[in-house]
Amino acid sequence: MKALFDQLSFRTSKIVTQRYSTSFSLGILGLKRELHAPIYAIYGFVRFADEIVDTFHDYPKERLLKDFKRDTYKAIEDGISLNPILNSFQSVVREYDIDLDLIETFLHSMEMDLDPTREYDQKMYDKYILGSAEVVGLMCLKVFVEGSKSEYDRLKDSAMKLGSAFQKINFLRDLSADFHELGRTYFPGVDLGNFDEQTKIRIEEDIEKDFAAGFEGIKQLPKGSRFGVYIAYVYYYSLFGKIKRTSASVIFKERIRIPNRRKYRLFLSSYLRHSFNLL
Repeated sequence: MKALFDQLSFRTSKIVTQRYSTSFSLGILGLKRELHAPIYAIYGFVRFADEIVDTFHDYPKERLLKDFKRDTYKAIEDGISLNPILNSFQSVVREYDIDLDLIETFLHSMEMDLDPTREYDQKMYDKYILGSAEVVGLMCLKVFVEGSKSEYDRLKDSAMKLGSAFQKINFLRDLSADFHELGRTYFPGVDLGNFDEQTKIRIEEDIEKDFAAGFEGIKQLPKGSRFGVYIAYVYYYSLFGKIKRTSASVIFKERIRIPNRRKYRLFLSSYLRHSFNLL
């Protein structure tokens, strides 16, 4: 029975999300129930592609990503895949009419990560953020507005800005691991050997602008998706605040984290603000 296999596939995507991201899982819980499965499916797809380029160092990453890309398009074309992650993802792509250009742009950014020695200028930096974060936000937006083209077009720019803010915070959070373990430097024109407070502040000011634009979009989302996205916003803004309070020298040496107990408190406070229409 195909329905049973589909159910298993979506369950697999949910498990992947819960194992890899506490914060993302909490955000999904804030969505109305009908939106849980499709967002789990998108996260599972994105996570698997990211794992190939970030962690499978002892394996042929270039070939694995190439195979993953080929299998993704084949799954979408066939309407099925024996890979449960791709099976659930193709179902969402077809149901919500997710543009294949978004998927292609995302996978291209993953391909960029295969070259750890790549130095990013502003153009490449913008291109990477577009593919690794902004188009992922747009895939999710397709689900949040439940396929409404007019709502998608209206909220598109804000969704991209929010995705951009999240990704730039990830860059700061993972600055040490990206540089020391993976040999990556994303920020253009930044000499990480001399990463100082002025450089850090300049990056933070850019993130603040993206956050402000993204928050305006959150307030205009449909009620069924607004709270879940707001949770993600609150978590990332809390992480951003901790990063701003941390010196550049420490950021360069260690990964900044928000403890799980703090995440659960943020979830509760966000719920109260949402319940009283205080967004």
